[in-house]
Amino acid sequence: MTDFSPTRTAALERLSAFLPKAGSTYAKRRNYDLGPDRHTEGVSTLSPYLRHRLITEAEVLEAVLARHSLKSAEKFVQEVYWRTYWKGWLEMRPGVWTAYRADLQRQLDRLKSEGGLRRMWQDACEGETGIEPFDFWAKELAQTGYLHNHARMWFASIWVFTLGLPWSLGADFFMRHLQDGDPASNTLSWRWVSGLQTKGKTYMAASSNISKYTEGRFGGIHGLAQEPRIPEAPADPERMPIPLTQPVSKGLPTALLVHSDDLALGDVLKSAPQVLGAGVLTDVGHRSPLAIAPHVQEFATAAINDALNRWSDRLAEQTFLSPDAVADWATGLGAQQIVTPYAPVGPVADDLARIETALRSKGITLARVRKDYDSAAWPHATHGFFRFKEKIPALLGALRGLTTV
Repeated sequence: MTDFSPTRTAALERLSAFLPKAGSTYAKRRNYDLGPDRHTEGVSTLSPYLRHRLITEAEVLEAVLARHSLKSAEKFVQEVYWRTYWKGWLEMRPGVWTAYRADLQRQLDRLKSEGGLRRMWQDACEGETGIEPFDFWAKELAQTGYLHNHARMWFASIWVFTLGLPWSLGADFFMRHLQDGDPASNTLSWRWVSGLQTKGKTYMAASSNISKYTEGRFGGIHGLAQEPRIPEAPADPERMPIPLTQPVSKGLPTALLVHSDDLALGDVLKSAPQVLGAGVLTDVGHRSPLAIAPHVQEFATAAINDALNRWSDRLAEQTFLSPDAVADWATGLGAQQIVTPYAPVGPVADDLARIETALRSKGITLARVRKDYDSAAWPHATHGFFRFKEKIPALLGALRGLTTV
C-alpha cells in the first residue's frame, strides 16, 4: 500500500528510488493506475513531500536532470512545473479561491436541507455509488490519503458529469483526505475537469480509457456520462500582479512563524539568523469547513515536527499556536517583527492575512519570505500551461543556487 513517512529523510529516499525511472519509464507508464500497492512502478509519489516542502521542486528537478537529459525527462519536468504553474495562476487571481470557498459553503448549506443531494454526496464519499472504479478510488483515498493523478481525473469527471454532484464538494472531499491536498492544484484541476478553467474544455471519463490504463483491474464499467454538462460559475476575475513581499528588517527583535505550506526553512532562517522563538501555526484544520481526515492532520503535524527537529539548534523555543494567539505570543516574546515562509493563495495565506492585521495593531510587522524559485516562475502563469511551458528551459537554466531546504 502507498505509505508516506512524513520526514525529509523519507522524501530523499523516495526521490532516490524514483530517479532511474524519471526518464522514459515515467513517460511510458505515468498514466497507468495499477493499484495502491503498485503506484511507484510508474510515478514518483513525491507529491505529499513537495506539497509541504519537506523536499523542494528545485531539489527534485536538479536531481532528475543530473541523471537524465531534459528531452528524456521532459514529461516529469513538466509535471513538476504544472504544480508551480497552478500556484502562479491562482496567485494572480485570488478571487477564484474566494469564489470556490463561497460556493463550497453554499453547497454545504444545501446538504442540510436537500435530502436527495445529501444521500448522493454521502454515497460518493463512502464509495457506495455502484460504479466500481469510482467506489474503489473513494475508499482508497479515505484509507491511504493518496490517489494516482489519472484516477483523480476520472474520479472528478464521474463526480461532476455522471453523478451530477457540485464540483466544489468534490474538491473539498479531496482536500479533506489527500495528504498532498494543495489549494491551487486541487481547486484548479477540479475546475479544469468541470470545464470552468479552460472555458468549455472538459475531461470526460470513458470506460475504455479506464480499462486501458488500469490494465483491466475493474469489471465492466457502465453508465458513465457521454456528454458534459458544464456547471455555472461566475466569470474569472481580472489578472493581478504577483503580490510584493515585506522585506525582512535587519536588527529588529524577530520571531519565526512556521506553517505547513513550506517547511524548507533554510532561506527564512538565513534572512533572520537569530530568532527569539518559533511559533507553529496549527493550520491544517482550515483546509475545509468539515473535519479533516486524521491521516492528513497526522502527516502535516509530523512533517512540521521533522522540520523543527532538523533546525532545533536554531529554534530552542517552540510554541504551537492558533492564528488568533499569534499576536499575543509575539508581544510576549518582545518581537517587533515576525518572519515566515510565503504561503501561496489558500487557507494558510488567509490565516496570515488575519494575523498580519492583528500584528499591525501591536506595531509588529510580518515579513513573508518567498523562494526565488517561485518568484521566477509564477509571473509566467499568465495564460494557459502551454504558453507557460515555453519558459521552462530558461527557468531550469536559473535553477542553480535556488535550492533551499
